[in-house]
Amino acid sequence: MQTDNLELKKLVYLYLMNYAKSQPDMAIMAVNTFVKDCEDPNPLIRALAVRTMGCIRVDKITEYLCEPLRKCLKDEDPYVRKTAAVCVAKLHDINAQLVEDQGFLDTLKDLISDSNPMVVANAVAALSEIAESHPSSNLLDLNPQSINKLLTALNECTEWGQIFILDCLANYTPKDDREAQSICERVTPRLSHANSAVVLSAVKVLMKFMEMLSKDLDYYGTLLKKLAPPLVTLLSAEPELQYVALRNINLIVQKRPEILKHEMKVFFVKYNDPIYVKLEKLDIMIRLASQANIAQVLAELKEYATEVDVDFVRKAVRAIGRCAIKVEQSAERCVSTLLDLIQTKVNYVVQEAIVVIKDIFRKYPNKYESVIATLCENLDSLDEPEARAAMIWIVGEYAERIDNADELLEGFLEGFHDESTQVQLQLLTAIVKLFLKKPTETQELVQQVLSLATQDSDNPDLRDRGYIYWRLLSTDPVAAKEVVLAEKPLISEETDLIEPTLLDELICYIGTLASVYHKPPSAFVEGGRGVVHKSLPPRTASSESTESPETAPAGAPPGEQPDVIPAQGDLLGDLLNLDLGPPVSSPPLATTSVQMGAVDLLGGGLDSLMGDEPEGIGGPNFVAPPAATVPASLGAPIGGGLSDLFDLTSGVGTLSGSYVAPKAVWLPAMKAKGLEILGTFTRQVGSISMDLQLTNKALQVMTDFAIQFNRNSFGLAPAAPLQVHAPLSPNQTVEISLPLNTVGSVMKMEPLNNLQVAVKNNIDVFYFSTLYPLHILFVEDGKMDRQMFLATWKDIPNENEAQFQIRDCPLNAEAVSSKLQSSNIFTIAKRNVEGQDMLYQSLKLTNGIWVLAELRIQPGNPSFTLSLKCRAPEVSQHVYQAYETILKN
Repeated sequence: MQTDNLELKKLVYLYLMNYAKSQPDMAIMAVNTFVKDCEDPNPLIRALAVRTMGCIRVDKITEYLCEPLRKCLKDEDPYVRKTAAVCVAKLHDINAQLVEDQGFLDTLKDLISDSNPMVVANAVAALSEIAESHPSSNLLDLNPQSINKLLTALNECTEWGQIFILDCLANYTPKDDREAQSICERVTPRLSHANSAVVLSAVKVLMKFMEMLSKDLDYYGTLLKKLAPPLVTLLSAEPELQYVALRNINLIVQKRPEILKHEMKVFFVKYNDPIYVKLEKLDIMIRLASQANIAQVLAELKEYATEVDVDFVRKAVRAIGRCAIKVEQSAERCVSTLLDLIQTKVNYVVQEAIVVIKDIFRKYPNKYESVIATLCENLDSLDEPEARAAMIWIVGEYAERIDNADELLEGFLEGFHDESTQVQLQLLTAIVKLFLKKPTETQELVQQVLSLATQDSDNPDLRDRGYIYWRLLSTDPVAAKEVVLAEKPLISEETDLIEPTLLDELICYIGTLASVYHKPPSAFVEGGRGVVHKSLPPRTASSESTESPETAPAGAPPGEQPDVIPAQGDLLGDLLNLDLGPPVSSPPLATTSVQMGAVDLLGGGLDSLMGDEPEGIGGPNFVAPPAATVPASLGAPIGGGLSDLFDLTSGVGTLSGSYVAPKAVWLPAMKAKGLEILGTFTRQVGSISMDLQLTNKALQVMTDFAIQFNRNSFGLAPAAPLQVHAPLSPNQTVEISLPLNTVGSVMKMEPLNNLQVAVKNNIDVFYFSTLYPLHILFVEDGKMDRQMFLATWKDIPNENEAQFQIRDCPLNAEAVSSKLQSSNIFTIAKRNVEGQDMLYQSLKLTNGIWVLAELRIQPGNPSFTLSLKCRAPEVSQHVYQAYETILKN
């Protein structure tokens, strides 16, 4: 180790790296040599020592290496500094805490301003590596000044250094479109680099920052033109590189097809291309197909359909069908091309052609049905399930135009049990369609297929469908006709496009494995390390707003936000603008006049009814209510005056929480692109909350959650933003308690307790409505004063009284009273009249509405009678439901 021979020293250090892990005690003996070599006059030896130190992953040694590393980070020679920068990242991987305590991260940040471009590139690479394993650390705190330094270094460092810097730039979000344009101008020269990785990294930066440029800018058009040649050049490399380039181009074409719209010819297949390149080129050809180039494309595809490679031929025939669906003007030409191919009688060509012609029929009904006769001639040659199913669908769908449809379908029926499930299901539906179109001739046939599907089959899907058809046909043939022969929606143009939010994320990963797999890193990288969820920057205010729903429409005043929620039926279009920031407090209810119908909502009115009265019941101002307006039992002869009646202790409600219903599914995953929401409402110690359980059943990470309520009957609104602290990974569940208040906007809903909710995440905005139980609105000071109870009962008109029966409730009066009290329904008085327990109760809603109740309980009888009186009678039904819920749970 003490040798001066550099080659020998390299070998010794290499040996050390390999064996240090297995013999850590021996490795410690080498520390002195490292320390000595870090001070050697030869920079190559200093760098070699620091590089080897970083590669020896032995805990005992790492602390001895801090001092030599600190010196090397400040070394006068740039080669040593760049090696030391990478060493910090390696050391961080072994012992992150040590690196932070020693202040190496700050030294690394200082190296970004280094005069040598390679040192800058390695410092960026090291910081990026560390930041990936600690996404929240914000190590790369990029600002316009540091970006300027990186762009200056970009022109002078090696190709791999350029890739590190470009990847770092791609993680930066410019503050406006002018800064984005200036960065793009300085990155554009990298497009002509010989290394394809540099080219793709530059394309990634440009694709990301183009989001912020207005399409009206001249520069935007220039940039589009500059992006095409480097992408085309990538296709002249060896096949493996071509494939990677093509997978990336596939994403770019889906995001911005205009970049390569004039470059169709470079995607034409060469005879010696490997199959994986051929198939990828074919895919891009279809994406670029347009009215301008369709003739060229079709001629090329027809040529491919006569190739020898079976997989490629199949894909080419499918491509012809996809072109027909995509470019309407070409449909006729595509159909005649397909018919020419069917005439070749090549089995697999015929089968693929029939599958795509079925799709063409779905897209253009009643246009090309003249070709059915030709298709029927080829029935016998079909042996693949998909082709057989497609042909059966055509025969069933157009049975009225095919004279011998019943014979054709009967031919398929002979080997029913040997067919695949796909064919069996299609055959069942086709014969039912045929029966509904020609009932007299096909009765036996339909009986036969229904019995085969229901009695002789063990496939549950087939059996269920058979039974549904059987019951429909036997009970209501008219309904059967409406269901089975309903008009079908036209199929969409391109069904294999990547979902937009996923596409935006993949654009941020151009030039990485994610862009080859077409999956986000979270789908194939094990563990959370190194997986950061990325998205394209939002368009700035100066660019057009049509592209992005986040910005206000041009011409709208700056304070106003657009309505984001569609005005669809029950979801009133005013679920407030989905700014989804923290809720805005509206004025307290005391100062606003809340109206429900034309009823005076008693909000505090009762307090004035008896405000002047003294404590004693027999005070001079007290007038006894006439018996007729008091509940029957209250008007009965009372022994020792009214005070005997109200024998219960007064006081405010207990602080125990009210009844909480189990969580129910509010938003199923299939309606919300994989987000499933379960929830319930709770009230505890005076505060209401919505308890949510969010589950991610999609394949991509979910972030940026926010929630908003529509206006509702009681002004329920979130009291704080929806806090989901970490990104929600696939198959992960998180429980959240969202505090609510009742100072939101008020609008009477139908039913009264209906709540419409919008939840937003990085994928989309989703809407659902749920019914909240009214007892979450029963407040803790709902115990009415005794005299006030009598006066109010008298004061509320008799027509506002509603009676309800609560059945199957085997509780006695004490149990009922304490159960209701825990949900803020207070018993003011209790007495026994003719063997019946009478409970007089009051409750108050958050908006000041009082509800008075008389509950009649017959001992031994599980049915109670509930009389409710309230100035807002529409509340009574929901209060009764609250009683039922609380008492029975």
